[in-house]
Amino acid sequence: MTAELTRGQNHPLPGARLEIRISAGTPVVAGATLGDENGTVHGVEGVAHPGAPTLPGLEVSRQAAADHRLAVDLDAMPDTVHRVSVLLALPAGGSGPARFGAVAAPFVAVTGLDGDEVASYTLTGLEAESAVVALELYRRQGAWKVRAVGQGYAGGLAELFTDQKLSGAHQLAASIHEAVASGLARSIPAPPATAPAHGPDHGTAPRTGPGGAAGPVPPTSPYDSQ
Repeated sequence: MTAELTRGQNHPLPGARLEIRISAGTPVVAGATLGDENGTVHGVEGVAHPGAPTLPGLEVSRQAAADHRLAVDLDAMPDTVHRVSVLLALPAGGSGPARFGAVAAPFVAVTGLDGDEVASYTLTGLEAESAVVALELYRRQGAWKVRAVGQGYAGGLAELFTDQKLSGAHQLAASIHEAVASGLARSIPAPPATAPAHGPDHGTAPRTGPGGAAGPVPPTSPYDSQ
């Protein structure tokens, strides 16, 4: 039976290999930080994000999306890691919403590999925040638990990373948003070519294939250089 958590509540985790499923209703950036007993993140190598999506025991999505699945293997975490904080952020500089108060409350669930939900949490009460620590997996006396956090940051990822005492917080936040913007740009196909105003009966030359023979022209990728 799923434990439906409210902010601050925790629940034991039955196994080490898990999925964290996120449903936000609007494209969000999903990531995670690896912290010590105090939640301090020691360097950018302790942050999984679209520009660096894989860490030992952890993999996140490479782009912004409305739905995410994060893979977690707690047995593969370094011994120095005591907190895995799952974070969400709205993409910066785009045409989408700039604060979580303008969108539906994100929903986060921890599941086993069989898909059965262990615990879930709906992040209500967010307003001006553009980044939030949704939940954390934490180690306590050799066992792992999940806690619903819901700590939002109006200053976005830069403020979130600063709160976790990460040096270079602003630079990392900027690089993450840059990686997300590049991914969104690549995902938008080029517009289709405009059809000719006149057909073959009005003087348009027939299209030719390889070798000059009449026939269809092979399609090109919208990402080919012009």
